[in-house]
Amino acid sequence: MAISEPSAPIDFSGLIREGDLVVCGQATAEPVTLTQALMQQAARLPAFRMMVGPIFSDTFPVACAPNVAFQSYGVIGNVRRLAKAGRLDVIPSNYSAFCADFAARRHRADVVLVQLAEASGGRLSASLSNDYVIDAARGARIVIAEINPDAPFTFGAEWPEDVPIHIRVAARRPPVELASTPPDDVSRRIAARAASLIADGCTLQFGVGRIPDAILSSLSHLRNLGIHSGLINDAVVDLIACGAVTNAEKGIDTGITVTNQVIGTQRLYRFVHGNKAVSVRPTSYTHGQDVLVRINRLVAINSALQVGLDGSVNSETLNGVAIGAIGGQLDFVRGANASPGGRAIIALPATAPDGTSRIVADVETVTTPRADVDAVVTEWGIAELRGSGLVERARRMIAIAAPEHRDGLSAQLRAR
Repeated sequence: MAISEPSAPIDFSGLIREGDLVVCGQATAEPVTLTQALMQQAARLPAFRMMVGPIFSDTFPVACAPNVAFQSYGVIGNVRRLAKAGRLDVIPSNYSAFCADFAARRHRADVVLVQLAEASGGRLSASLSNDYVIDAARGARIVIAEINPDAPFTFGAEWPEDVPIHIRVAARRPPVELASTPPDDVSRRIAARAASLIADGCTLQFGVGRIPDAILSSLSHLRNLGIHSGLINDAVVDLIACGAVTNAEKGIDTGITVTNQVIGTQRLYRFVHGNKAVSVRPTSYTHGQDVLVRINRLVAINSALQVGLDGSVNSETLNGVAIGAIGGQLDFVRGANASPGGRAIIALPATAPDGTSRIVADVETVTTPRADVDAVVTEWGIAELRGSGLVERARRMIAIAAPEHRDGLSAQLRAR
């Protein structure tokens, strides 16, 4: 299988059939050479469906061909543009279940586009993400691989020998990068409070965004932290460099940082390249409850759009519009709650950009049920909810709302 010359972009005519489901790598694992070529040719192709995850490139404009129907398990990054334009069908699924559905063939891909790294001897790695794409490729009619010399070769994500690659294309650009967002005053205040719940020897899970980044940057004084997460970013390199992360007390995978995705900049990509102390593992391992319960002091750090007075968490919709995702939140909240000494932290600003309260009487959509919620953190304090009754929960939640909203929330509570 020869690699196509850079001067001859792939022609998708005859490869895409009417009604096909095309699945592409997500986030920084997006095979941009392939996805851009597909979108450029989409108008002259038969109608097809496109399955995407978080998108951090500009590959999929709102004005792209109307014969393409987009689907995703959530609305993260530039996928929000498609959602706001009414061009995205959201599959409400826990990330672990979404990936398992490809393995069980409940989701069936026809064409798979993937970005791979190649090491000496021709060994291939899924590089920056070990997610549903491999299981999708296992049952696909056509697998097209973009071989990217700038993508890091990661261990744990080796491409399976039993999954054929039908077409190989040379990458035209380095992998997508996502730099950390500098913290602001609110995220710093949230991080200071959340950090008080994290001690030496804890193992961390976290997501993408300003608040998780701020929390991680406030932990450099700790020691023997571990990482078992759905993703890692540049902040992890800093924590390893300063000696805070050693992965020495996790209980499993001693000395190894475990992740499902690598989302950051070239600095992070250089760090993970050929690094046996980093393992990019499949979702069944990173999000599996049977694995998470074996981790010592797992601390799950997740965010939300709203939290109700009863502790219910909404990370998916506002005013009927999907702007978030279930993702791995519930997977890790339940895993952390079951972990010996674990904590599940929901961290969010007390107010939205428009000044409305994110602490509400009732959430619009329940992502994480109130029975699973442990601690909620805003810039105004920490609400410890595990084991508390509904009246006490409401009191604690009102106490961490922004001061200008507390009287209104108290009045809504009394009216009940």
